[in-house]
Amino acid sequence: MEQQHRAVVVGAGIGGLTAAVALHLRGWQVTLLERAADLAPVGAGIALAPNAQRALDVIGLGDRVRELSAWQGDGGMRTPDGRWLARTDAKAAAARFGGPLVLLHRATLVDILTSALPEGVVRTGVTATVTDPGDDRRPARLTVSETGTGTGTGTGTATGTAPGTDIEAELVVAADGIRSAIRGTLFPDHPGPRYSGSTSWRVVVPAPGRPFAPHETWGAGRLWGSQPLKDGRVYAYAMAVAPAGAHAPDDEKSELLRLFGDWHHPVPEILAGVDPDRILRHDVHHLPDPLPAFHRGRVALLGDSAHAMMPSLGQGGNQAVEDAVVLAHHARSAPDFTPDRALAAYTADRLPRTTAIVRRAARTGALTMLSARPAVALRSAAVSAVSRFGPGLALRGFDGICDWRPPVDPAPSAHDPSRVS
Repeated sequence: MEQQHRAVVVGAGIGGLTAAVALHLRGWQVTLLERAADLAPVGAGIALAPNAQRALDVIGLGDRVRELSAWQGDGGMRTPDGRWLARTDAKAAAARFGGPLVLLHRATLVDILTSALPEGVVRTGVTATVTDPGDDRRPARLTVSETGTGTGTGTGTATGTAPGTDIEAELVVAADGIRSAIRGTLFPDHPGPRYSGSTSWRVVVPAPGRPFAPHETWGAGRLWGSQPLKDGRVYAYAMAVAPAGAHAPDDEKSELLRLFGDWHHPVPEILAGVDPDRILRHDVHHLPDPLPAFHRGRVALLGDSAHAMMPSLGQGGNQAVEDAVVLAHHARSAPDFTPDRALAAYTADRLPRTTAIVRRAARTGALTMLSARPAVALRSAAVSAVSRFGPGLALRGFDGICDWRPPVDPAPSAHDPSRVS
């Protein structure tokens, strides 16, 4: 029998899980190592645009995500007093980009992805360090250690995860996030993540009693978004200019009330239903300096470890999903797999695209966080003027992003790997 190639994925976020599924369907023997004790998602909601949905089509999961679409009507951009600056149309967006925007809880997406993996692929409570990235002639080597707090999925176990054990792999996928230790090992001279000047809050709450249209509201150095989920809850997110490492003097709900409590409906009603202990607050960091490559030897970087971006375009998770299916497309599973050729092709496909999106997200983020009154007034006037030409002009800002298509045909089912081309 032909020997399977072993792929080790480090990090079980959205990108790492997608990579594990995609490589499994390509015939790789996959081991996914996660530092956390379990796969309970750190996060609230995630927006999957048509580009990520088409990537998920490659592994047979796109339709399962589309079934969760909740945005069917109009939404748009508002000012804190409730005035509409621009209207967006779900049908127009779907027609332009080939599908709807789907907002779902990260836990739901994690469940969808893990359901496509065999038992024993995922190991939690495990740390991994790349000690040798390998090359065309020798495998990559990692040192893995159990933290003593995790388990495998199902009843199976992944081999080679005793404390201080060295393992080898034909391919290592570094999906270990914005603070990626593996990125630091591969590119020690890279400056790493930079603070954007803004902090963010996220929460999922029951829907308020009065209906509302999905919206994003831009104030002076502040932003709020309220988006419905399919299950009847609301995903709300906020950003504000703040010093790095700042925290509320009392609790984060009180901080949100101070910043947004007098904004238009439904913001006060949503805040009234927030549990202070369930508010997620994180400073926003990104990687404005592109890496020289997304690979070295047999190790490929993916998602935030490769190109962390500001959330202003909602593309961070989407680009990680794209990365995963493109990486699996180039890696394949043939015995003549050569990392130099396959991973160079992966870098060539992904580095220019993600660099451009990181820069566009940074520009949009700077625009949303304007705080000087004249600049805010000019921004509002410009957005309002553009909106008068209809939703098509506003949607044009996502051309080249949401209309992306993967370099591989979709699979009819995640359970039929033989149909993946």
